[in-house]
Amino acid sequence: MAGVMETLPGFRDFYPTECAVRNTLFAAWREVAHRFHFVEFDSPILEPLELFTEKSGEEIIEQLFAFEDRGGRKVALRPETTPSLVRLIGTRAASLKKPIRWFNITENFRYERPQKGRLRSFYQFNVDIVGEASFYAEAELIALAIESFSIFGLGRQHLYIRLSDRQIWILWLQALGIGESGTQMGLLHVLDKWERRERQDLEKDVARYLSSTAHVQTFFIGAEQLRKSNTLQAIRECFDALNPNDTLKEAVNQRLLTWEKLLEELDALQCGSFVQMDLGIVRGLAYYTGFVFEVFEAGLDGRALAGGGRYDLLFEKLTGHALPAVGFAVGDVTLVDVLQKYRLLPNIAFSLDCFVVFEDGTRKQALQDVGSLRQNGLSVTYLLGECPVSKQFKKALEYNPNFILFYGSNELKNNQVQVKHVATHNVTFVEREKLVNFVSNCAAGSKREQALKVDPFISIFD
Repeated sequence: MAGVMETLPGFRDFYPTECAVRNTLFAAWREVAHRFHFVEFDSPILEPLELFTEKSGEEIIEQLFAFEDRGGRKVALRPETTPSLVRLIGTRAASLKKPIRWFNITENFRYERPQKGRLRSFYQFNVDIVGEASFYAEAELIALAIESFSIFGLGRQHLYIRLSDRQIWILWLQALGIGESGTQMGLLHVLDKWERRERQDLEKDVARYLSSTAHVQTFFIGAEQLRKSNTLQAIRECFDALNPNDTLKEAVNQRLLTWEKLLEELDALQCGSFVQMDLGIVRGLAYYTGFVFEVFEAGLDGRALAGGGRYDLLFEKLTGHALPAVGFAVGDVTLVDVLQKYRLLPNIAFSLDCFVVFEDGTRKQALQDVGSLRQNGLSVTYLLGECPVSKQFKKALEYNPNFILFYGSNELKNNQVQVKHVATHNVTFVEREKLVNFVSNCAAGSKREQALKVDPFISIFD
């Protein structure tokens, strides 16, 4: 006999409890997005391979589930949603009211080595503002990002945001005399890996783009100083040390003024205390053009929980029509890990309003009422097979319903149903024509009482 087949590496099964947790996360994400007046969209799970190679280059294919379909088309399971978003908006850009405030929750696929917090199949909450060039869009998304964690009970003691700016880095590279865009992108990619690579490896990477050892050392000294700058004045001093020309100096001043206004806006939105200026965050994707940020778990071993930034050039690259855009994404894998760590996972209970027990000869009347109760939004079940009343009552208690409805021949002679409230053990005899209203009102009261008593975000693994 063949053994039980297991899931593929990096993929997950969702048994009912895990599926309920996942759906609770999705519901919370949707609630937050709606609070900020974002609307939901969706796109196919399978896209043309070209959509991803145009955005990220041919090397991205090694990280994709890519193949040729039966029609000879090169396709891939989506590794992210941003290219699909660009495709959808680009198709109808002229008719869509700006700014566009869209979100979605999608399953994505990446062919990479599974590890803690990183799987081959995962869900993401993606939020984007398209058609707004000002820093106000970044402020709005950072506020939403914080709220997407706060709704689960995560606060300042659990996470913070590292806010950086690729424009500052580009201006700094220009001040060093590095003006060629390809070289700039290459060095930004190196800077993105700065915290994860050894010094000698970083020097080799930088040397591929710079002509002399002296230039490499100058780059390293300046980059370290700029990475550690956590105030606007410290950034200004890094530029002053390079004696930039008047044009570059004015560009730096304007950018720092934008920084100042953004930080003021974040304070006004009551989320400034979460944000740290940190130019060590660069984000390696080439399409980022301005402010970038990552949400990190607090503590020495903190890891990235979400990330995003401005990507003003991607629309023109993929569609030929320029549109400013900024967005971020949160993954479900790391979020669940963090919620479990802090014992904040949703408390899952599969509630049942009514379990119906009936004697022989009363099944028809009982099922008629089952249909009426269900049509009025109540969850109702019963044993499908024929069995003694005692076994039905025993099974009813295993389901822990709010009410047990008993259809006995004596009760039905009086056109009544025996209704037992399980929590209080109170028994009421209710006329059948009044049953739906009676149970509906009692069930609504029980749910309100539970809502007041139960914390919806406690660990399911106690």
